[in-house]
Amino acid sequence: MLQAQFFDGVTAYRHEVCVSVLDDQQALVIHAESLAEPARWELADLRALRDSSSTTQLTLTRYVSSVDERDPARLIVTDNDFIAWLRATQPDLFRRDVRKRTWLRMAGWGTGAVVAIALMLFVILPGMANILAQAIPIEREVAFGKAVTQQIEWVLGNSNAGMQRCDSPEGVAALDTILERLTAGRDMQYAIAVQVFDHSGVNAFAAPGGQVVILSALLEEAESPEEVAGVLAHEIGHVERRDPMRQALRAAGVAGLLSMVFGDLAGAAVVGEHLLTASYSREAEVEADRFALEMLATAKVDAAGFANFFTRIKGLEEGDVAIPEHLSTHPDSSWRGTQAQHFAESQGSTTAVLTPAEWAAMQAICD
Repeated sequence: MLQAQFFDGVTAYRHEVCVSVLDDQQALVIHAESLAEPARWELADLRALRDSSSTTQLTLTRYVSSVDERDPARLIVTDNDFIAWLRATQPDLFRRDVRKRTWLRMAGWGTGAVVAIALMLFVILPGMANILAQAIPIEREVAFGKAVTQQIEWVLGNSNAGMQRCDSPEGVAALDTILERLTAGRDMQYAIAVQVFDHSGVNAFAAPGGQVVILSALLEEAESPEEVAGVLAHEIGHVERRDPMRQALRAAGVAGLLSMVFGDLAGAAVVGEHLLTASYSREAEVEADRFALEMLATAKVDAAGFANFFTRIKGLEEGDVAIPEHLSTHPDSSWRGTQAQHFAESQGSTTAVLTPAEWAAMQAICD
């Protein structure tokens, strides 16, 4: 018989008890005058609490298999010989018991969590982004867009050593000529600001607040100023629809939500945002194409150049030139080119958007 301390799990009273092991060594009995009756614990049911046990002390409870839970009572023993004997004879002493149907419950909770996250990502956040994009004052969006463009310039610069903004006076003047031709007489929400970055990506994109960026490789790959005019009109379509602001708000919400759920995992946030962008962009791109074709028609710029751009993009996709992932999320280039070509065939009279000298200057804007 040994001395121990016992907490009955009902009151906070500490019982000084005597513990004895039955002759068949199948159970121990806990005696004390303060207990209404002795407590019998089967040895096979004993469990030691890891966080409050050591080689000189064990805090014991018992696993009640009939109700699939642990007894709230605790028995604290400090007899070294008894501790050593329990460790040697009770293989389940430190076992972590898993309740019945635990995995089923965990699967249910996991499914519920996935559904809740998906609901936030694909329904609630997009809806909130749409509302906020329309509510933010344009002057604030412009300031935000300039900061975003600077950040994009930094990111592109890290992937393209020596990248710079291209601003040769003749090239800038030619680009301004195209912009003025497209926007003349139109009631624009934004003052469009176009910049060219010296970068090897065949791409162009819009940032919030009327900021449009064209990468120099796109100008080098283009065969006519009408191609560039079509791309620029397309990006202006994004600007006027406030797509960049909507996407920025959505990305910020996704990054914050995934960081809270998974921790600071930038990779997870990037993957989540890419999945959202892939489905969102296809819808937005179709609308931006429609805007661009209407803008080209009003400006009397031949939409065949826009159609030719898609044909060339399709060829680049099938060839050796790397197309940025941003373009890979767009609708099929062949389909878009066909739509633009059908539109061009029904256009009225058009005039050249640049002279040959202006076109050469714009292609050399980074020189």
